[in-house]
Amino acid sequence: MKKTVAAALAAAFVVGTSATTFAAANPFSDVPAGHWAYQSVAKLAQAGVIEGYGDNTFRGDRNITRYEMAQMIAKAMAKNPSGVTKADLDRLAAEFRDELDALGVRVAELEKYSDKVIWNGELRYRYWSGREDVRYEKDGVWKKGKQRTSKNQLQLRLLPTAEVNDHWKLKARMTAGVNMRDDIGEGKSGHEGDFKLTYGYAEGTYDKLQLNIGKIPFYSKVDDGLIMDDYMSGAQVIYGDKFKVALTAGRWDMSNANLELNRGGYKDLYHYVTGEALSQDDAAASYQGIEISYGSRDDFYIGAGYHHFRSDDLGKLPGYYRERAKHSEKNANIWTVGASYNFGGNVTLAGAFARNQKAEDFEKAYTVSLDYKGANHKDQGSWGIGAAYRYVGQNVAFAPTYDVWDTANKKGFEVYVDWAPLMNTYVKLNYFKGKTLDTKEDTQTFFGRVSWFF
Repeated sequence: MKKTVAAALAAAFVVGTSATTFAAANPFSDVPAGHWAYQSVAKLAQAGVIEGYGDNTFRGDRNITRYEMAQMIAKAMAKNPSGVTKADLDRLAAEFRDELDALGVRVAELEKYSDKVIWNGELRYRYWSGREDVRYEKDGVWKKGKQRTSKNQLQLRLLPTAEVNDHWKLKARMTAGVNMRDDIGEGKSGHEGDFKLTYGYAEGTYDKLQLNIGKIPFYSKVDDGLIMDDYMSGAQVIYGDKFKVALTAGRWDMSNANLELNRGGYKDLYHYVTGEALSQDDAAASYQGIEISYGSRDDFYIGAGYHHFRSDDLGKLPGYYRERAKHSEKNANIWTVGASYNFGGNVTLAGAFARNQKAEDFEKAYTVSLDYKGANHKDQGSWGIGAAYRYVGQNVAFAPTYDVWDTANKKGFEVYVDWAPLMNTYVKLNYFKGKTLDTKEDTQTFFGRVSWFF
């Protein structure tokens, strides 16, 4: 983006002074009074939005960065402009949100001059194809075969953000999905294609203190989603800047857990000893957790956490039942550690480990990943590649964030590549190959995703 063009846009969209009544001395020697952008540049210079260079030049033919544009927007907003339109400010807020956040400028300062509700969204298509060796019994003889599974899903996400005041926002996500193979909805009954409220919560910010109350997104930042990437009803308190402490409490629907209930003989053992059948229905669990971290994932990051779940159904999970104790365990006490390091901006090495002290089997999970660059849907042409080793015990990694479908009770290597071929378009491909933790059989999954953001 040329600097003169950026200045003209900022002047037209943000600074509310009428150009017909404006007059100012020539601010820069290389922008003569007859230049097409003179009025805009002069207006911004007088308002303190742009400063030019020490030699009294503007250098308008130089390409500017997005951060420089964000700085211009932030300075212009500090002037309390008038006469701006909702559409213009919505576009600026959405386009430069990340850069303004990185500069420490609250986007609310920009949004409060536009409409109270800003809408963003995503239309995503995802495809999974898996193959796994399985054992089965036929005519009293155990045999081996291959089980193939596939799924393709189209999902629409709408994400409104409403500003209440200078400290509070309301955030929500509404989701609708369809299984494109048989053209039915993605609800639990298999036929609910209507929009549903995935989450909705109030976010309050007071300097270094952040409060989240309602149905909140829960993503374990310390382990980078190794334990869970889902939503729970409750409250969260986060305090700090570079050093942060996060406290969370609430209730989580365990029917969303990524679990294998029908392999390895654990189902038969539990049913034989207790006479009860395994079920994932109505499995709400209470939760309390704390995470402590230092640094930024763009540079160096390290953290540790403790997560406590309690549910009557925990003891029904495969590998959770303690046969010797003759009772079902109702608690999960999970400790986590995680760290990442960025080597000069392009290469990032990250790892995390988690262990559930209450589970008898499948009680640990860990991941190590190495990434080069990375695609950003706002940066056309950006791309990235990466590789990781995953060990995902299902009794500690309840709902991990990994793109590969059905990662419960598996270990193996994953490779992936992502790309932003067009602005606000994102493409990702993953391939996972490994073994199941319970049956020790080979397993592999291919995953593809295309997203359009608006």
